[in-house]
Amino acid sequence: MDFKTIIEPFRIKTVERIRLTTPQEREVFLQNAHFNPFLLRSDQVIIDLLTDSGTSAMSSEQWAGIMRGDESYAGASSWLRMEKAVQDLTGYPYVLPTHQGRAAEHLLYSRIGGPGKVFISNTHFDTTRANIEFTGALAIDLPISENSHPSLLHPFKGNLDTALLLENIEQYGSENIAAVILTVTNNSGGGQPVSFQNAREVAEICHNHGIRFILDACRIAENAWFIKHREPGFEDLTYREIAQKMFALADGCIMSAKKDALVNMGGFLALRDLDLAVQCRTVLIITEGYSTYGGLSGRDMEAIAIGLEEVFDPDYLHYRIKSTEYLAEKLHALGVPIMRPAGGHAVYADARSFYPEIPLDQYPGQVMVCELYRLGGIRCCEIGSVMFGKYDSGGRLIPAAMDLVRLAIPRRVYTQSHMDYVAETFAELVKHRDKKTGYRIAYEPPFLRHFTARFEAL
Repeated sequence: MDFKTIIEPFRIKTVERIRLTTPQEREVFLQNAHFNPFLLRSDQVIIDLLTDSGTSAMSSEQWAGIMRGDESYAGASSWLRMEKAVQDLTGYPYVLPTHQGRAAEHLLYSRIGGPGKVFISNTHFDTTRANIEFTGALAIDLPISENSHPSLLHPFKGNLDTALLLENIEQYGSENIAAVILTVTNNSGGGQPVSFQNAREVAEICHNHGIRFILDACRIAENAWFIKHREPGFEDLTYREIAQKMFALADGCIMSAKKDALVNMGGFLALRDLDLAVQCRTVLIITEGYSTYGGLSGRDMEAIAIGLEEVFDPDYLHYRIKSTEYLAEKLHALGVPIMRPAGGHAVYADARSFYPEIPLDQYPGQVMVCELYRLGGIRCCEIGSVMFGKYDSGGRLIPAAMDLVRLAIPRRVYTQSHMDYVAETFAELVKHRDKKTGYRIAYEPPFLRHFTARFEAL
């Protein structure tokens, strides 16, 4: 029997208190944070949807693994368990542990990047782009055209445009393309999945032109769910088998374990190429730690090894995807424009369409994140012209392709009633949207400005 109610496939053994702030308190907190939710303190937040990275609730098995953690400096048994778990899943022989995904990005992209080099992706996320551009290389996004239309229904809006990929290879020369990076799911593109067919076509193009193909695989289990349920020919495969087939297409992967490994800290770089792995390992030892722990404790590595097994549990993945869909459908019913269909880890509201009267250089996405906090104490993240906008030679804003607001749902943390509360907050947002004005940036750093920028209300 197919019940309508989505139950959490776990029992709760430990709870964490939420401080229920008042609207008056939140107004003060928001002003003190210069209208940037990243600068709020966690105890000032009721529902924290800023990110799904490192915010998961770990299982009893993972906590048991933490107690078994081997903290030996070299060759710890916990490292051997993590290495085997990664090798069994990815098929890549060389595994480099890091404290999180952006450290793995730094290891790889600082080795293969540099001035004159080009990286191509379905959509680079913020830290990926920063790590690439910091080397002097160029980062190019080539999502399919359907991705830029939030309301358009398409089963795999995270795909990379292979026709444009071939054009860019012709334009820049294959010898200058450091890597093609396929992010699954496509986080900056609305959390949308990538089809196996698209990954296979990208792999064939890369291999035919001698270009390195890298998976950003931090949400590959969620992506596997979409392939199994939306792409013909994968119905009889397990989610793990689908992920393994996708890994088999690539030359290596970067993974922030803080997503689909269900842990609070950790990541890794895994490669086929021994020479490249040795180069990256040298940087690892200089910047992170010895090669058998990187930036991780033995406890972290135990939790990662267990999480990489648990994340492919069918009951968990069904709950994960359907609970995200539950919130998306509630917002859609309220008339809130969202990225459709819902992705796996987050619901993306289309702030540009929600606030059509607010000019793009007044950051409608920032307006939405501030209003959600004011009304309900909900913290979320702007994925738009604050995060990805640039300036032309005259200092005028070049807006991002979309102005989205990401409601990233931590894994195994919130219940259905929490999501109902989020929907009720949006219902209040809808009532007052015509009365809102925008923001200007009062301070910004040269890279990753959204983390620390300060805003002033207009």
